[in-house]
Amino acid sequence: MSLLFRRASLASLGLVFGLSALSLSPVMAQEAAPAPADAAAPAAAPVDPNAVVATVNGEKLTEADLGLAEGELSQQFAQLPPEQRRAAALSAAIEIRVMAAQAVTTGLDKDPEFQRRMAFLQQRALHGEMVEKGVVDKVTDAEVRARYDQEIASTPPVNEVHARHILVKTKEEAEAIIKQLDGGADFQKLANEHTSDPSGKTNGGDLGWFGPGQMVPEFDKAAFALDVGKYTKEPVQSQFGWHVIKLEDKRVKQPPAFDDVKDQAKQAVIRDKYFALVKQLRGAAKVEIPDANLKKAVDTMEAGK
Repeated sequence: MSLLFRRASLASLGLVFGLSALSLSPVMAQEAAPAPADAAAPAAAPVDPNAVVATVNGEKLTEADLGLAEGELSQQFAQLPPEQRRAAALSAAIEIRVMAAQAVTTGLDKDPEFQRRMAFLQQRALHGEMVEKGVVDKVTDAEVRARYDQEIASTPPVNEVHARHILVKTKEEAEAIIKQLDGGADFQKLANEHTSDPSGKTNGGDLGWFGPGQMVPEFDKAAFALDVGKYTKEPVQSQFGWHVIKLEDKRVKQPPAFDDVKDQAKQAVIRDKYFALVKQLRGAAKVEIPDANLKKAVDTMEAGK
C-alpha cells in the first residue's frame, strides 16, 4: 500500500457505526464483551454441570464452578498451553475456596468495607445479567438489518477514484515528467522509471481505488479534480515530495455488504436499546445528589450520552 494512504477508519466504510455507537459505557462494555475464544481448542464435549471435580473440606466443587473459574481467570491462563488450563483453573478454584473459608473463620466477611464491596459486586453482576438477558438477547436479526438499511439510506453517495502517480523529490523533475507526457510518453512506463514511491515502482504508480480523505489533502484535492484519463498539468506538492497524478476512472463507492458490518450494526442496536432502558429506569428512579457541583457534573456528562 502506498505511503500516501492514511490509516483506515470505520468512517471509510460509508457507515456511521463509529466509536460512539459502540461505547455502551465502561461497565457495560466490560461485562457484555464475551471472553476471547481459543481458536486452536477443539470443541468441548457436553459435560454435566453438576458433576463433581473435587471436594474441599467436604464441600463439592462442580464442573459449573470450574467453568466459572476458567471464565473469570481466563486472562491469567492465556499463556498456558490449552491442556494445562483446566488443571490451572481447578488449582485456582481450590486455592480460592480454602482462602475464603479461612477469611470467614477469622471474621473478614463481617468487615463493613468488605460487605460494601460485596454489595457493589453483586449489583454489578446483576447489571451484567440485565444487559445480557434484557438487552443483548432480545436483539433480533430484523432489527440489525433495519439498522443497516437505515445507515445506508442516510449516508450520502460518495465518489471514489482510481489513480496513478509519479512521486519525485523536486518540482523540476515533476515538470520534466509532465513535459514528456505532453509529448505522448506512457505514464506507466515513466512511473516505473522515475517514481520514488516503493509501492509504485513495478505497477506503473497504480494506487488502486480510494475515497475522499484517504490521501493527504493536497493529493486528494488534485486527484478528485481531474477528469478521467487526464493528468495534472502542474506538479502537486505534499509532505512526501512532488507528484504527477493521472486519473484512471471514477465511480460511486458501493456501501459495505451487510455481512461485512452486521456485527457493528448489532452493536449499534444494542447501544440504543441499552440507553433507552437506562433512560426508562433512571426516569422512574428517585435519585438525589446533595453536592450541587457533583450533580451538575453528572447531569452534564449524562446529557452528552
